[in-house]
Amino acid sequence: MSDLTLRQLRYLSALADTRHFRKAAEREGISQPSLSVQISNLEETLALPLVERGRGPVTLTPAGREVLLRAQAILDDVQRLMDVSTALKSGLSGTLRLGVSPTLGPYLMPWVVAELHSAYPDLSLYIRESAPSDLRFELERGGHDIVLTQLPMTGADLTTRRLFREPLSLVTASDHPLARLSQITDDDLAGQAILSLGPGYALHDQISALCSDTGAELQRDYEGTSLDALRQMVGMGMGATFLPALYIASEIGEADPSLAIRPRAKLFRSVGLVWRKRSGKTAAFERIADAITQIARTRFKGLVQVER
Repeated sequence: MSDLTLRQLRYLSALADTRHFRKAAEREGISQPSLSVQISNLEETLALPLVERGRGPVTLTPAGREVLLRAQAILDDVQRLMDVSTALKSGLSGTLRLGVSPTLGPYLMPWVVAELHSAYPDLSLYIRESAPSDLRFELERGGHDIVLTQLPMTGADLTTRRLFREPLSLVTASDHPLARLSQITDDDLAGQAILSLGPGYALHDQISALCSDTGAELQRDYEGTSLDALRQMVGMGMGATFLPALYIASEIGEADPSLAIRPRAKLFRSVGLVWRKRSGKTAAFERIADAITQIARTRFKGLVQVER
């Protein structure tokens, strides 16, 4: 009995795709008799009939369909191994699926994309925004290769690289009583109505804990679906909220006279990259982390605190 080979698995996949021995052979760049022999050798090795031979399009047997599923998984794993080898030898290349929190993506990713495209022109990023809870689920199931999000995002099979700390400031309507203060303390927050994003966001957990510590009242009936929604509800006088520095710099600044922005001492959120430990792309992900860290250090100097 001969050994099973990757070439045989590739030929079986080609045959399943084209449903024709001649077309499969042409796609693989070999003669039709050679491909037929290799499929027969694979059947002999596995002691299973894989192909129904006869006139018309080729059909896989039930056993052939089961073998094909496993063959495709093996071929995918081999391709990932080759991708890792290429990345390690020549830098980042291929396509990476990046998940990002919507509280970060619009205010950070334009700079990240420009930097990575310049440094690694053979790299493509497929980017999707989701709430952190959804990001973690998709990361663990393989829907994302890497995610950029507020930390913590923990898991036994996950690796985290902290990038920077981003200050959070209290934002109120301009006629809110707290707008008269230059800086906000815990005592100032006692009894205040505080708005937040929904529980799917790490920012919600952070603000909820802050309310518990200070005696502020988290408005669970009026949870925002985005930072913009929070900003608008605050502007309507429905309460105060805490917004991150990158959002404030990008979307508010001095342009909105209806709002007052007040710093809250020692209140930050931690931002980082997270990936699966077994992804085989740690070196590539570390390069992306280095690029984002450099952007934070230069583009957002004085706005965020880069992790050492």
